[in-house]
Amino acid sequence: MKFSELHLHPLLEAAIEKSKFTECTPVQAATIPHVLDAKDVAGLAQTGTGKTAAFLLPLMDRVLRSQEANLLAANPEEGTIVQDPSPRIFRDWHNRHFVLILVPTRELAEQVYENINTLKGESKLRAVSIYGGVSYDKQKSALKEGVEFIVATPGRLLDLYKEHLVDLKGVRAIVFDEADRMFDMGFKDDMKYILSRVPKERQFLVFSATLNLDVMNTAYQYGANPIDIDVSRDQAKAENVVDKIFHVGTHEKPDYLLSLLKKFNPKQTIIFSNFKMNVPRVSQFLNENGHPSVGISSLITQAQRNRVMSQFKSDNDQNILVATDVAARGLDIKGVDMVINYELPDDPENYVHRIGRTGRAGANGLAFSFVSDRDVDALKRVEDYLRHKVDVAWLEDTEILKEFKPMLSDRPQRSGPPPRRDGGGREGGGGGRDRFTRRPSQGDRPPQRDGPRDGQRESQRSDRNENRNGGSGGPNSGGRPQPRPQGTRNDRNENRPANRAGANRDDQRPQGNGGGNRNQGPRNGPNPNSRPRHGNGPQRPQQNAGGRPQPTNRNPKPTNQKPTPGIGQKVSGFFKKLFGSAQK
Repeated sequence: MKFSELHLHPLLEAAIEKSKFTECTPVQAATIPHVLDAKDVAGLAQTGTGKTAAFLLPLMDRVLRSQEANLLAANPEEGTIVQDPSPRIFRDWHNRHFVLILVPTRELAEQVYENINTLKGESKLRAVSIYGGVSYDKQKSALKEGVEFIVATPGRLLDLYKEHLVDLKGVRAIVFDEADRMFDMGFKDDMKYILSRVPKERQFLVFSATLNLDVMNTAYQYGANPIDIDVSRDQAKAENVVDKIFHVGTHEKPDYLLSLLKKFNPKQTIIFSNFKMNVPRVSQFLNENGHPSVGISSLITQAQRNRVMSQFKSDNDQNILVATDVAARGLDIKGVDMVINYELPDDPENYVHRIGRTGRAGANGLAFSFVSDRDVDALKRVEDYLRHKVDVAWLEDTEILKEFKPMLSDRPQRSGPPPRRDGGGREGGGGGRDRFTRRPSQGDRPPQRDGPRDGQRESQRSDRNENRNGGSGGPNSGGRPQPRPQGTRNDRNENRPANRAGANRDDQRPQGNGGGNRNQGPRNGPNPNSRPRHGNGPQRPQQNAGGRPQPTNRNPKPTNQKPTPGIGQKVSGFFKKLFGSAQK
C-alpha cells in the first residue's frame, strides 16, 4: 500500500513526500486505517518496521481535521457548515485537548518527539517531551502555552499532574509505546493510575515488538477493546538481520571484539552489555586500541546521554556506541551496520530488540553474540524464544588479533596485598587487603594475638593462686599483706610508696579501738551506714604529707567485681580480733 492511498491530510502528505517515503511497511498498512477509524489497536511487529509512524501519522491526521472542524464551527458567518460525518475527527476538540504518548525511556521520548516535528511538515502542531533528569522550566512553559502531543515517561508526567500542570481529562487518545518494557521497568502501577484518570471515550493504542498477557489484561480492565494486529506471528526478528554466535571464553571476548571490528569495518556499531559497570571499561578499551567509542548507561546524566547520542549519530568514518539495554528499545538510528552482544541478555525478548537496532527500514544488518560458559543458559532461552538454533560462526587464527592493549580487568594484577609497614599484620598475608584480593573467610583469618586485657586476666589468675597457697597473703610485721605483682586489682592500696612523713594517712587518723589497722572498728564512733572493708579492697587515693595524691596504677582493672580476700588476710584478721578483745 502507498501512502497516497490513505488520503491523509495534505500537509502530512507533503511531509511524507519530502521524507521520500512512498510505500507503507506491513505494520503501517495494517494499522493506519484502523486508527483513522478511531478504533483501539494493539500492534505487534518486529523492531525497525515503522511502528512509530504507524500511530503518529493517523493521530496527527485526526488532530488536524478536528482543529479545522472546530475552527469552522466557531465561525459560522463564513458560510454554511456541514459537519464532517467521518470518524476521523475528535468530537468537541478544543485547544486544551491533546494526545498522550507514554514511553519507557528518555531516549525514546526524545526520538518520538523528533519524529512528530519531522512528520508534521508545515502544520502548526505542537509537541513537548517530558522526562526526568532535566529542568522542569521548559516543560512547564510548553504545557502552559498548550500542545497537541505530549510524549512522556510516566514518572515525570505524574509529577507535573500532581502540580496541576497536566489535566488528564483532556486526553483524547493515549498510546503506550513499548508497553511491555514499561511493565518490566516497574511502571505498571503508574500506567493503571493514568488510565483510571483519563476519559473512558479516549482512543487506546498499544505498540511493541513483544506483547504479553499482562499488558492486554490491563487494557481490557480499563475498557479498551483493541484490534489485534500481528505482522510478526511467524517470526520474532526481522528477515534482513543475520545473527550468529561465537563460542568463546570470557577472557577471549576482547580479542574477538577487536577482530570483528577489523574484519567487517562497520561504519556504525552498537555493543550491548548486561552490566552498566562494563560500559566505561569496554569503551576505554576500544579507545585505547584505535576505535573511537562512546558509552551510555544509567550512570551518566541526561545531558551527557544527549551528547553521547548526538555524537554517535554524527557522520563519521566509524562510530561505536557501548550501551546497556537503555538503548535496546525503540531507538531509530539510521545506518547501524553491526550489533555485538558482549553478553547475551537474560530476557530473550531483549535479544530481539538489541539486534533490531540494525537492519532498519529494509537495510541489511549483522548481529554477533559472544557466548561463554556464563551465557549458556541465556542462549537456550533465546533459541527457545526464536524457535530455532542460532548459527555458530568462527574466526580463523590468522583473523584473531594477538597484539593490543588489554582491557582493564585483563591487565596483570598483584597476587596479594602489599606488606603492612605499621607492624599491624603479617607481611604478604593477613595484614590487609586491596581491591584485587578477596576478603579472607573465617577459616583463612590468622589467629589474633593476646591483647593487654588477656595479659591482665592471666596476671589476676596467678594472683589468686598465690593467695590460695599463702605465698603473698601472710601477715607481715605491720599486719599488711605482702606486695603483689604489679598490674592486678589488689595492688591499688598495697603497692604504693609511703609518704614523706613515713606514715599512712589512715594510720594518722584516730581509731575507735586504738589499733593500727583501720578495719578493726569504726572511726569516731559507730556508723550504721558504713561497710567494713578488707585490706585489699578499693580505697581512697592515698596522699603524702603535702596533701598531694600519690600516683596510682595507669591501667586499673574494672571495679565491677569484688576482690576475694586471701587466706593470710582472714587469719590475720581473726588473731587481731582475738587479741584485741583479750586486752579489753
